[in-house]
Amino acid sequence: MARQRQSRRGDTPLSPERIIEAALRISDADGDLDRLTVRRLATELGVGTMTLYSHFRSKDEILDGMADHVLGRMRLPAEPDDGPAEALRTAGHAFLAMMREHPSVMRLFATRITDSPTALRGAMEAVLRRLVDAGIPGPVAVRCYGFLITYAIGFASYQTPRPWGRATTEDGTEQRRRRRHFYAALPIEKFPLVVDLAAEVTELPSDAQFDAGLEAYIDSTLRALAQDAARA
Repeated sequence: MARQRQSRRGDTPLSPERIIEAALRISDADGDLDRLTVRRLATELGVGTMTLYSHFRSKDEILDGMADHVLGRMRLPAEPDDGPAEALRTAGHAFLAMMREHPSVMRLFATRITDSPTALRGAMEAVLRRLVDAGIPGPVAVRCYGFLITYAIGFASYQTPRPWGRATTEDGTEQRRRRRHFYAALPIEKFPLVVDLAAEVTELPSDAQFDAGLEAYIDSTLRALAQDAARA
């Protein structure tokens, strides 16, 4: 309530950026864009719904603003990559980091087409430039881009509800132990392979699993590039 009174007094000016940041907080915490409503957003900000409509005409415009905010700020290292392999690795991990920081962006990708210049520059043009500058031909770079972004979306969607995959804390380690115990305790007559491979199955949502898939794709791409160069 204190925040609402402060907002209504105008101590913290309302702006489109502040509205988008609040929308991202709500949707990232819930993991469900459907639960983000204009009414709930207005309550979070301590203003009336009509005040929000003076900045955004509809919820769709707010969703577009969220996509702009996340995609337009995708972070890539400033240092150039040392060849195609490093560029692919850099882009893959950047996409995954973006999905983790804002889980709601996975749903935005799945339900909306984002055509704004801000989003296209941040999460498409910049990535393609990274790949091309590392020596990957343009048409191949586009295919690589398609794989990297969809792979990151798919993996992040799988990992997010399985917190034992990122066991970097004591709690995460305990969750991983419990999950391994769950698989190992299944009826062996029905799940002989899952029981036998309980430790490995537990690692499916781990970062190591993501890296393994990414490295396999990189190896395949490098072989293809070498074959194209040999034929040229």
